[in-house]
Amino acid sequence: MRKRRIVLFVLAAVFVTAAASLKLHQIRLGAAQAASFQPPPDAVTTLEVSAAAWPQSLHAIGTVTADQGVTVSADLPGVVEEIHFDSGRSVPKGAVLVRLDTRQEQAQLSAARAQLELARLNRERAQGLASQGVIAQADRDRAEAEFAQATARVGEIEATIQRKQVKAPFTGLLGLRQVNLGQYLEAGSPIVSLQSLDPVHVDFSVPQQQVARLRLGGEVELSLEGAADAHLHGRISAVDSVVDAATRNVRVRASLGNPDGRLRPGMFVEARVATGAPEPVLAIPTSAIAYAPYGDSVYVVADLPGPDGGTYRGVRQQFVKLGAARGDQVAVVSGLAAGDEVVTSGAFKLRNGAPVKVDNSVQPDNDPAPRPREN
Repeated sequence: MRKRRIVLFVLAAVFVTAAASLKLHQIRLGAAQAASFQPPPDAVTTLEVSAAAWPQSLHAIGTVTADQGVTVSADLPGVVEEIHFDSGRSVPKGAVLVRLDTRQEQAQLSAARAQLELARLNRERAQGLASQGVIAQADRDRAEAEFAQATARVGEIEATIQRKQVKAPFTGLLGLRQVNLGQYLEAGSPIVSLQSLDPVHVDFSVPQQQVARLRLGGEVELSLEGAADAHLHGRISAVDSVVDAATRNVRVRASLGNPDGRLRPGMFVEARVATGAPEPVLAIPTSAIAYAPYGDSVYVVADLPGPDGGTYRGVRQQFVKLGAARGDQVAVVSGLAAGDEVVTSGAFKLRNGAPVKVDNSVQPDNDPAPRPREN
């Protein structure tokens, strides 16, 4: 019995050892296969980095302002008797917009004119009597003074009546009417806005260190958002004499013609001011940039050493410093050199050392001056 147990124990030990050896061989074989496994390459598009000449310029957001703009208001209190304009219409300088009730002033004017006529007669009578020596010179002077006072009184009332006719101070485009017939207006009550729209100005701000690069008369290119063909050109007409203490920016004004009235006060536009001759830059599509809090990077395609001692087409992550953007492109200040092949699409799925397959049959947008496509 004892001999039989020993035989069974030996057989079990041999079986366990054989099974462990087989399992260890399988694990080693799987590890070797995993080490030699190469994932399939990712399909990407690439672009060879080359130098481009970009004009030196400043970009800013500007606001359109009218050459002249006011809110026409009542000069004197009164009741609106007549309205002679329609909202949104152009009016010439001097056009009557609103007439206020002047019945009281007209009555005062009639009385003043009657007083003036009496003063004129008294003056003429005093002049005749004074020439005959019948009255003293003081009486003649008094008649002259009364005539002058009566004349001034008539002029005062006529001026009041004129001031109750609200007129356009310059040629321009009216806004929305803010008064109604029969409405009582206090002095200074708004009636309608009036804007002179040709020419117009665009005000924008630039950093104080850039002011020296600007010059009066310099050309400014303006782009109106929402209109693909709205590229206008103006010229710098003024630079503010003070620097904003809060932002350290300086306000700049550009002026341009606006014959079709496309630009309205309050609109915002993009302004670009050329500040020098074009300079060489390395420009790549913005789609090639992997933006991250710790730094921006691109993937450069190169021949990388493989695990079998050979080489394969793969990517290495390269951190870069970016400069100005222009359309679909961005300038690279450092990190790349001309001739480098960078991934322009498909970078989001890559990692450092990943194999890639280049397919440039379709390329992402890379236009320095793109225009929106029609839907």
